[in-house]
Amino acid sequence: MYFEDQYLTDEQRMMRDTSRRYVDRVVIPFLAQNRMREWEMDPAARLAPHLLEEADAAGLRSLGVPERFGGVTLEAATASQTLALVATELARGDSGLADKLVQNWKIAVLISRFAPEDLQEYWFTRYMAEPQFLMAHCLTEPAGASDRWLPYSVPEVNMNTTAVLDGDTWVINGRKQFISNGYDASLYVVYANTNDALPMSTGTSSFIVGRDTPGFEVTRCNETIGGRYMNNGEITFTDCRVPAANLLVRDDALAQAGIYFRPGKVLVAAKSLGIGLGAYEETVKFVHERVQGGRVLIKHQAVASRIADMATRLEAVGALLRHAARAVDEYSPDADVLCNMVKVFASHEIVTVCQHAMELHGGYGAMLEVGIEKYMRDALINLHSDGTTDVSNFKIVKAMFPESAGRYAGPEE
Repeated sequence: MYFEDQYLTDEQRMMRDTSRRYVDRVVIPFLAQNRMREWEMDPAARLAPHLLEEADAAGLRSLGVPERFGGVTLEAATASQTLALVATELARGDSGLADKLVQNWKIAVLISRFAPEDLQEYWFTRYMAEPQFLMAHCLTEPAGASDRWLPYSVPEVNMNTTAVLDGDTWVINGRKQFISNGYDASLYVVYANTNDALPMSTGTSSFIVGRDTPGFEVTRCNETIGGRYMNNGEITFTDCRVPAANLLVRDDALAQAGIYFRPGKVLVAAKSLGIGLGAYEETVKFVHERVQGGRVLIKHQAVASRIADMATRLEAVGALLRHAARAVDEYSPDADVLCNMVKVFASHEIVTVCQHAMELHGGYGAMLEVGIEKYMRDALINLHSDGTTDVSNFKIVKAMFPESAGRYAGPEE
């Protein structure tokens, strides 16, 4: 499957083994002993601090942080493939925890690419010193969330969040919603309209905003059915003033953020694969131990057929994931379409894998204390992460048939 040594470099094999040890030694025992903890209604009390501390000790928080600040810089030729490998292993333990760390990795890359040296030194030094430090990417807004994933050059999809330059500060006003790590992050990369005369693709800028900035407020934690160890948040900006130096990219921020978006799709697919692998491993164990009708479950043809189906779907997802991640690393012209394909394919296939897992467990599959139903809840989240399935499919068709595909936004012709 995706983890077979024949496909891996020495670095990837080391990262896989490190991630696997962390998941098996720290994450899985925590979940087994705390089945109900994800339902704690105080978001800050859900994930035990030692999980991020142990991830930090294993070097899994520092991916993407420049080496001069103590981070781990991956081999550029295989970076997306390696991150996908690690994300898959982490999600095999818990997809919410994987998402917490994935956001940090992706934002670290953005900051290292675009932030001035003094800001990098300040924020990366803090990040490396504080194991609980999280980062968030503030793009999605309450209205027209899917518009941000296309984006079309029409006024109808412009950001509602605005940033206006006032002397040596930018004044940000607006609202962001469905932000991964948004509830408990310390540092945010925020996107805002800085030129209303231009379409979103050329009039949107990005900024670094610290949590303690006046006018910045986290207003709620969005309670989701799955991935609950990543606290999704809603944020408002009310005359939020940030220094001019905190501007990352002026006007064409969405185009420059391709270094975030392309690996992001791959990592959503990787998290889906990890969820499926976790469900598969638990189910294989169960059907080899459980006796029904006088024989072990695996000996029943109907059960064996489902196990084979699960394994085949996982193999197919792993193969497409490897292909898409390699396309990103090689700057292949079909990287964008492959990233959307693997995101959609993985999310749907893994939901089916988790359905098989639940049904093969019988009544136990619905019991919170067993944990199989958690895989299904976590898998369902990825159907709309980083863009909905339908919008992703539209982008696939648009890439394949640019002249004949329909328009998504703008006035009807």
